[in-house]
Amino acid sequence: MPVVFIVSREWDLRGAVRAELREAGIAAMGMETVDDMARTIAGGVAPDLVVLDGDYLHHPPTRQAVQNLASRVPVLVVDSRANPAPPLPGAELLSRPVQVKEIVARVLARLGAARS
Repeated sequence: MPVVFIVSREWDLRGAVRAELREAGIAAMGMETVDDMARTIAGGVAPDLVVLDGDYLHHPPTRQAVQNLASRVPVLVVDSRANPAPPLPGAELLSRPVQVKEIVARVLARLGAARS
């Protein structure tokens, strides 16, 4: 079963995307911070894909950590149109406003492509 991390300070985004992915048979884990994600990976759980709030990419140390991960794992960034983060090489971008179903569709498409 694929594992997807949803990393956002917004609990409603984390919860809604997580619930939809679980209904689709994905092991989705919601996390509030990139540090939470790093601890989970250090604990032995590796994601097959990460959905990340673009706000985290405004901070250079966090951005570097995510960029290192993005070189190994697909990352889908959900970012602001008004205050976008610098682009993350290799990441797919969804700009707000975005619906949960759009995020879920992109995740499922990326996971399907990875399995093919």
